[in-house]
Amino acid sequence: MPGERLTVRRISDVGRFPGAAPPTRVELSIHKEGEKTTEDTACRRWFRKMCPCCCKCQKSNTYDVTDKVELVNPPTPIPELDGPKPENGDSKEMEGNLSVRSVDLLSSKTGTNRQEHHTDLYHTEELIIRRGQTFQIELELNRPFSADTDKLHLDLRTGPLPQVSKGTHVIIPLVDTLDNKRWGAKIEEQKNNKVKLSVKSTANAAIGLYGLTVTTSPLKNETPNIYTSSKNIIMLFNPWCAEDTVFLDDEEERKEYVLNDTGRIYYGTENQIGARTWNFGQFQEGILEACLFVLEKSDMPPSGRGDPVNVVRVISAMINALDDYGVLIGKWSGNYSDGVSPAAWSGSVEILRKYHSSNGMPVSYGQCWVFSGVTTSVLRCLGIPARSVTNFQSAHDTDVSLTTDVYFDEDMEPIDYLNSDTVWNFHVWNDCWMARPDLPHGHGGWQAVDSTPQETSQGTFRCGPASVTAIRSGQVYLKHDTPFVFAEVNSDKIYWQRNPDGTFSQIHSEKKAVGHSISTKAVGSDQRADITHLYKHQEGSEEERIAVETACRFGSKPDVYSSPMAEDVRVEVRMEGEGPRMGADARLSIVVKNLSSEPRRTTLHCQVAVMYYTGVVKGTIKKEQLPVELLPNEEQTIEWVLPYQQYQNQLVDQAALMLTLSGRVNETKQVLANQTCFRLLTPDLNITPLGEAVVGKEMAAKITFTNPLPRMLNGVLFRVEGLGLQKGHEVDVSGHSTVTLTEHFVPTQPGPRKLVASLDCKQLTQVHGVADIVVLEQ
Repeated sequence: MPGERLTVRRISDVGRFPGAAPPTRVELSIHKEGEKTTEDTACRRWFRKMCPCCCKCQKSNTYDVTDKVELVNPPTPIPELDGPKPENGDSKEMEGNLSVRSVDLLSSKTGTNRQEHHTDLYHTEELIIRRGQTFQIELELNRPFSADTDKLHLDLRTGPLPQVSKGTHVIIPLVDTLDNKRWGAKIEEQKNNKVKLSVKSTANAAIGLYGLTVTTSPLKNETPNIYTSSKNIIMLFNPWCAEDTVFLDDEEERKEYVLNDTGRIYYGTENQIGARTWNFGQFQEGILEACLFVLEKSDMPPSGRGDPVNVVRVISAMINALDDYGVLIGKWSGNYSDGVSPAAWSGSVEILRKYHSSNGMPVSYGQCWVFSGVTTSVLRCLGIPARSVTNFQSAHDTDVSLTTDVYFDEDMEPIDYLNSDTVWNFHVWNDCWMARPDLPHGHGGWQAVDSTPQETSQGTFRCGPASVTAIRSGQVYLKHDTPFVFAEVNSDKIYWQRNPDGTFSQIHSEKKAVGHSISTKAVGSDQRADITHLYKHQEGSEEERIAVETACRFGSKPDVYSSPMAEDVRVEVRMEGEGPRMGADARLSIVVKNLSSEPRRTTLHCQVAVMYYTGVVKGTIKKEQLPVELLPNEEQTIEWVLPYQQYQNQLVDQAALMLTLSGRVNETKQVLANQTCFRLLTPDLNITPLGEAVVGKEMAAKITFTNPLPRMLNGVLFRVEGLGLQKGHEVDVSGHSTVTLTEHFVPTQPGPRKLVASLDCKQLTQVHGVADIVVLEQ
């Protein structure tokens, strides 16, 4: 694309800060039984990896683990068992022993599984499910199942060496009640020899292709019967599941960033923004298989595929062909006669199909918008919300200075060999959505990831995921590759001149040179959405200047900006007692202390945001500036108030908030920063047992609740359980009023018991109570 320029330099860890070590590579060879194998030395493997065009079509029966992924009956490892192993209706099984005749995965695109899991758009009849969500399967047995005499469990296995300890071999027991925190299968329906099971997966399960077996046996320790399903199960990330770290709590955004298979990619200059439609095609035939193949080709251990941070980092590396033989070869020379010009592509489908069908031969050619389009396709296909993002006037920092540097000699002539930093007219990368439990609270949400090979990260050409919130605030010490993306959007352009003694002096700086009109397709329309405000504070504002100077202190030129003359002012946030309560104004104390013998002045920038329990910020609900003047050695306490009216309609499930403070001391240029997370406390349900608890005799318990809000709570549902109670009671509760319910029940088992009650209400969550009861023998 005219105006885009790239110089690829193989410099280890340039433009990056160190993070976790790269994943361990696993070599695996598969030999056909009864045939000779060719010795596969490390050199031969390396040569085949680097140059498959020279090694393809070898008539060897040794295959690399990254051979083409096919969703057709992969071998499912079965653990060694003592004695004979009857399988799939073995004629030798003892008559009367329970066995499975067939398994129906209920995988039709129009069926309940695919519809409820939002996987009905995939062009395959395989069972595709999303983790953390229940799905159904049907078993046909040789006789009716009896819980009194029979045992039954499911096994799911993924990867070449499934292990229970690594989560790649999952043993799924039959349970009475499904639990969100563990795998389980529950019998939902039984008619004669047919059993319908509801199966619950965990929200952190590894994604990928699973083989299924069903094991049946008598309760006595006799030889089990094992049935291997002829079809497989594909597990994906689940943005619809609140427990999944990729959860996105907006249905319109899920439709856009997961289910939409077309989009817009922006290019040109900030004054002449062009747009092209891109076919992501994540649901088209063969694309899901190709995306799973990309993961296999990366040699990423299957045990690591439950963490979207790891998966995104691997995808970033695999979309470009440098150093891991990934999907696309980048080329910026203008001569594309031996491939396809980057400008000629209009979608990802042909690229991914070609890469898969050629068993991993990189496709020619790509530039940044092509790398980004393919990355969006793969991430959406795997269930991670993603979008393509274009940054105009995009800097390329090559020396981790967090500045874009231009060098001149004594005569003001450019010094070409030093001028390696560049500014592209535009550059396209991706945002993906996820919580970041590996980072401090508040850094989840959109994460920048870039598959265009520019600089190495931990020795590999990849970039991200970097928290966009961290980029905005200059917290470049947070992984992954935050300093590089920060420089792209918010570095200052610094001009240096060489002195006669060989040193350099700063002669000029441009503070608004990079990071303009950062663009992505709007939700639900083809309009352009400007998201510059997500990546940086308003250009030239005090908050933006603090972010730039904070970032640069962690770079290779920390003295570009003047260091503080002193750091003698402290700021902290204090809460009284247990903290603010739901329904009232939230009050906190901001304490600012001057430790010096001189007066100090600053302006504190305060903003409070609603936050999900995963650490993802939903949005800011209040911003203000507080001027502070401190006498020598003075401590000031500022009462900060968030009125109930400002948060009443903004909260999410856990009622969590985050207060962020920043400022700069006028006299010393010291930067002040503080982040405090707090939640609004909800009332407890008070449970009072009435009468003596005796097995077989009716007793009662009184449940009392006081509405802390000044408004009506409609459709409040009380649930009580622990002594056989399951039924809920629905009532309306007016503002600040108290409601009392009396529940009657008959204890069935003696000993200490807990009576647990909870309140289910859209306007008020996390209200519950518990009472201890000792049940006596009759």
